[in-house]
Formats: sequence, C-alpha cells, structure tokens
Amino acid sequence: MSAETAGHVGPDRDDASHVARNRDHWNTALAPVFGRLAPGQWSQPEPAWGHWSVPESELRLLPGDLGGRSAVELGCGTAYVSSWLARAGARPVGVDVSAAQFATARAMQARFGVGFPLVLADAERLPFPDAVFDFAVSELGAALWCDPYRWIAEAARVLAPGGRLSFLTMSPLFSMCVPDDGPAGPALTRPQFGPHRRDWGDSVEFALPHGAMLRLLRSCGLEVEDMVEVRAPERPARDYDYLPAAWARRWPGEEVWKVRKRGRGA
Repeated sequence: MSAETAGHVGPDRDDASHVARNRDHWNTALAPVFGRLAPGQWSQPEPAWGHWSVPESELRLLPGDLGGRSAVELGCGTAYVSSWLARAGARPVGVDVSAAQFATARAMQARFGVGFPLVLADAERLPFPDAVFDFAVSELGAALWCDPYRWIAEAARVLAPGGRLSFLTMSPLFSMCVPDDGPAGPALTRPQFGPHRRDWGDSVEFALPHGAMLRLLRSCGLEVEDMVEVRAPERPARDYDYLPAAWARRWPGEEVWKVRKRGRGA
C-alpha cells in the first residue's frame, strides 16, 4: 500500500494483503488467547469495553432502543459483543475473517444458549445489501484491523438512513507513541503525517488522525454525535506490555466514536 498522509483521500485499492496476514495472525497466534477469555466475556452482567473493561454505563456505545433492531458486529471475534446485543433484544449478525475465532463463538453460543448468525467475511467487503442494519458496532475489531477507508465506507453502506455506528479503537496518539519494540512512552516516535497503517510483520493495524477521521466519516454520509477518549482506571485489573496503565492514565490509548448515518430512520 502506498503511504497515506492525514490528508489522503483513501487507500490504494489494489493492496489488501493485510487482510490475509491479519486472518492468519488471528487464526494462529491470537485465537487461543481470546478463546480462553471468551467465557468470562460472554458471562459479563453488563457490557464492558476495551483494554480496561470500562462499563457501558460510562461509555454508552450501545443505543438505548435495541429491541427488535437489526445489528452487525464488524470483526466480532468470539462474538461476545453480539451476545450482549442479542440479550438486549437486538437481532445481531457477527462478521469476522477468522474461522478459529468462530469455533469459539459457536461453542459459546451453545454454552450460553444465545444464538445468532455468524458470517465468515471481510468487513472491508461485506456480503450484505445496502441499508439493511439499524446499528453497527466494532470493538477493536474492524475498527483496528481493517483499513478505515474501506470498512467505514462498507459500514455506512449497509446502515439504514438514521442508523448508528459505534466503534472503539486505539487512539492516534498511542500509535505515535508506541515504538516498534516496547511499550508506549512519553515521546513521539512516529509522525502524524505519515502512513495510517502500522505494519508489525505478521499483522497490520490502522489508526487515523482525528482530522482525517472526521473527513472520512463525513464523506461516507456519517455525522459524529460524540467522541470519547478513554482513560485507564486508577487500579486496573491488569496491565499490558505495549499499553501500560500508567501511560494510559495520562494519555488516551483508546477512543470511542459514535456516529449516525444521515437521513431519516432509526
């Protein structure tokens, strides 16, 4: 993929090699890790988000009127977010590229008695007609691992007019402060005006500066209702080698975007 600055209008459409690399990475290295986490995530009494398990009551990613609404989770992994949607009365569909993750998701569906469709597909090329969902959500799924110029356009396409999209991803500040090897620190190690992808060799992640993200959302017919920069709690349940809680108490490692598709509807 060609280098893309913060003002670049979109991706190099001929390069989607990150999709295969990320799929292989999740099928091999990460699926066992998240398979062990899945029972606890599926059994949570209240949705909680991101690295720090911030309660839904604080972040409010989910609309308050999910009953009967069609929903799609983009990059669902083990589909615990979709299970929260189903329990709230929505009609979710989980989408992911990892068959290994879906093996865990199906086991969790059987274990907890919560069923919904799981579609093995790339969130950058969704196999759905236009305007069929009332709500779309991504928690460190497509929002982190897919090219934003592709997956956000697809999310907007499948949303009905008035439909909402909520997503949690890593902040661009984290992307600028994390080195190739080691934790995020107090110094900028990457330029803001540079590629919007981070190539880790066996996987690729994406992050856009806020100005570029705003322009992208608007170009897709999406209006921003809120953006929340997530702060780590004072006493987190765990720490991360790449995202220390002490760092994330001073600067946002994650952020939440809440947008609505223009037009009448939900």
